[in-house]
Amino acid sequence: MPFATINGIRINYLVQGSGPHLLMFAPGGWRSVISRWTAAGGKEAFGQMDGLAALSKHFSCIAYDRRECGLSGGRVETLNWDLYVKEAKALLDLAGAKQAVVLGSCMGASLALAFAVRHPSACRGLILHWPVGGHLWMKKGREFFRRHMDFVRANGLDAVIERAPRGENFWLDPEIGPWGSPAAVYPEFAAELVKRKPGEYLKICARSRDAIFNDTMPSGASGDELMRIRIPALIMSGADSRHTRSAAWALAELMPQAELWDVFPPHQNGPNTLEQILQFKSRLGTSARAA
Repeated sequence: MPFATINGIRINYLVQGSGPHLLMFAPGGWRSVISRWTAAGGKEAFGQMDGLAALSKHFSCIAYDRRECGLSGGRVETLNWDLYVKEAKALLDLAGAKQAVVLGSCMGASLALAFAVRHPSACRGLILHWPVGGHLWMKKGREFFRRHMDFVRANGLDAVIERAPRGENFWLDPEIGPWGSPAAVYPEFAAELVKRKPGEYLKICARSRDAIFNDTMPSGASGDELMRIRIPALIMSGADSRHTRSAAWALAELMPQAELWDVFPPHQNGPNTLEQILQFKSRLGTSARAA
């Protein structure tokens, strides 16, 4: 897979398939990596259909390891939706696409919403699969940051570097923090991280926590921002404490051109999820021809 340097950070990405561009924001929190779209690494519907293989028959898929995830690098700075959107827009530009259908799953749906707020003209349509939100989602994210920050206070950044290769990523081992993944992959990043003054580092962690897990709305956009997203959107609800039905219903209520698929887990599967995506693609094509 190729790499690109975006905003000074090494990003692992691929472009695969043919047809209209599909910009893909993978699920998994800080496990947002290309393999989450494959049969080997995917979960639920996308694992059942092998999402990348299936969708690349109908789209030119742009998939990547988000910064601080997988084989991509990182930088210790306040993480927020603006940074994530800049990375995604640069990848869209790299693929030579002025516009794409944007697919986000789990926390990737939050990035899709943030992208739509900032670059509406680049969004042909939104597919929001299992969007996250609600009190328990916010509580989980803030708790993971608390565990990491407490670990740093008690053990120092040297212990983070030592533990990072075993923990793999923030979502599997909260103690290693959001920069644990690039620290495990890139020795030069680990060498810079360990030099950080703990007090300053902890302030960056707190600002990142507050920027990403800031309220109980579907994350990625405020209520007022959602009401301004006039882009056709397909919402595919989850049904657990993180991918909440309430988040999906809030999006359907607030987004002017959103439609909510009336099938919920466990009745969603690979074939019917793919069918919904392709029907939505067809409707986007019909709308474009009519315009």
